[in-house]
Amino acid sequence: MSNNLTAKILLVEDDETLVEMYIMKFKEENLNLLVAKEGEAGLALAQKELPGLILLDIMMPKMDGFAVLTALKKSEKTKEIPVLMLSNLGQEADIAKGKALGAADYIVKSSMTPAELVAKIRTYL
Repeated sequence: MSNNLTAKILLVEDDETLVEMYIMKFKEENLNLLVAKEGEAGLALAQKELPGLILLDIMMPKMDGFAVLTALKKSEKTKEIPVLMLSNLGQEADIAKGKALGAADYIVKSSMTPAELVAKIRTYL
């Protein structure tokens, strides 16, 4: 169990409002949050920082979450990092696809408060 203060969490999310909300909540919880606003930047940051956990949105411009997840799992450096997929859609097909690609979990954003998300994250750190 690593120390929450040192465990870096990477959020790859293009929704400004959600990003701001998560930044505030994670700061409150003393969690070290790194943010990337799109897939390619998220992938580069994951390779550079090697976070303890990645929160990955599915629907993003240019490179979507599934493409990022695939790249993360192919890389020796990042393949062991747990990835929680974030989505507004709770479609079974997306959940199945995410898990098949190696996601540790799948979170429907609208059904989980930031506090609930933090509690879930703590189970992975």
